[in-house]
Amino acid sequence: MKIKQFIKDIPAMLLGTLIAAVAVYFFLIPSGLAIGSVSGFAIVLNRFIPLSVSTLTFVINLILIALGLVFLGKEFGGKTIFCTLSFSVMLSVFEWALPDQQSLTGETLADMICYIFVVGLAQAIIFNKGGSTGGMDIIAKILNKFLRIDLGKALSIGGMVMAGTAVFAFDLKTVILSLLGTYLNGMVVDHFIFGLNPRKRVCILSQKEEEITRFILDTLHSGASIYEAFGAYTGQKQREIITIVDKNEYRQLMDYIGRCDPAAFITVYPVNEVLYRPKV
Repeated sequence: MKIKQFIKDIPAMLLGTLIAAVAVYFFLIPSGLAIGSVSGFAIVLNRFIPLSVSTLTFVINLILIALGLVFLGKEFGGKTIFCTLSFSVMLSVFEWALPDQQSLTGETLADMICYIFVVGLAQAIIFNKGGSTGGMDIIAKILNKFLRIDLGKALSIGGMVMAGTAVFAFDLKTVILSLLGTYLNGMVVDHFIFGLNPRKRVCILSQKEEEITRFILDTLHSGASIYEAFGAYTGQKQREIITIVDKNEYRQLMDYIGRCDPAAFITVYPVNEVLYRPKV
């Protein structure tokens, strides 16, 4: 693990764990729902195993952290341990400062909606820093790495299995809301993850190819590929510039092309994920 990068990521990870603690303490616990999570699974197991929910949650998280270290590497494990401990401390502070916290909305469905959006934001922040608050996040990361399943969908798959076990401990209404909340939580996580770091694939046909390419390389410090293309109607050979840029770079690129060649033909596509091995 790179210590400097770990220290640099601490503020974002603390923010993410704080938001997650708020979601759990102020919305999930008062709602009494078992939305697919380790805590929800521990509540179900508590009905059959004579151990406290907190003990069961701790044991399950230890097992999952060990799996994370084996399959995801030391950096993810270190960040997960940090976030998991931070989350526990923050939750304990809430319990000490605001004991017997009641529902803020007074309605189970409203609590569920608030929870999935708030915790979805928290998970996205932490995932983007390569960490996790433990529990289902680790399972989702493993599925994402080896099966290339989007993080949100991976959370839904694992969470639905755990939420489904609630049928042995809760009434039908609670089980249905727990399953629905688990599914929606996965969708919200994907939305926040891609929304926090959006990228676009920009394809450009222009008479000012050299100038635009230099702008991408020298000003944006980004990469580009150039392909030969042929116009179907004219049969003329053209060169197409293709580059992938983030939100700020996209705005700069569009402004530059507007000044350099207003007649340029541009197509833009959203990009969900970029995988590459940077040169050392």
